[in-house]
Amino acid sequence: MSVPTEAPARILVAGIGNIFLGDDGFGVETVRALAGRQLPEHVEVVDIGVRGVHLAYQVLDGYDTLILVDATARGEAPGTLYVIEHDGVGGNEPPGAALDGHRMTPDTVLALLGTLCAGTGGQPPRRTLVLGCEPASVEEGIGLSPPVSAAVPEAVRLIEELLRADEPGESAPRATVGEAAK
Repeated sequence: MSVPTEAPARILVAGIGNIFLGDDGFGVETVRALAGRQLPEHVEVVDIGVRGVHLAYQVLDGYDTLILVDATARGEAPGTLYVIEHDGVGGNEPPGAALDGHRMTPDTVLALLGTLCAGTGGQPPRRTLVLGCEPASVEEGIGLSPPVSAAVPEAVRLIEELLRADEPGESAPRATVGEAAK
């Protein structure tokens, strides 16, 4: 008689950004690179782009871990990568704030998710991480700047490390502030 094993936790890796605004397309380019890799079946990689409302509703399908990949300006050198653990869903948007489905930051998506979970009884992910990259420019234009483009392979490596760390017995990498991709 075999003992039933627990199904692996579902993980969603979502690339966020507008490819028409230079380095804002970092998340989209990173998940495109990640999609070509061999990943466990319980990991879903999606190019969300500017469809933040779609992402919030997709997360309601039940994921244990959510990894958002996005350009994240924090004042470091362009191409610097950050791993930021989000400490809870919702709470950063004022009640009744107008939502623009094409200009939703990760915080806005998470606030909407908190509202949707409260309204539907759904559960937010147990863990939410943001893998951010310091942009050089988010002006109109297609293509990443050289430092942000060079950070994409390192971002893919970090995501793979985060996926391994989400498995039992592994430890997560810490924030990589100041660690620019080479």
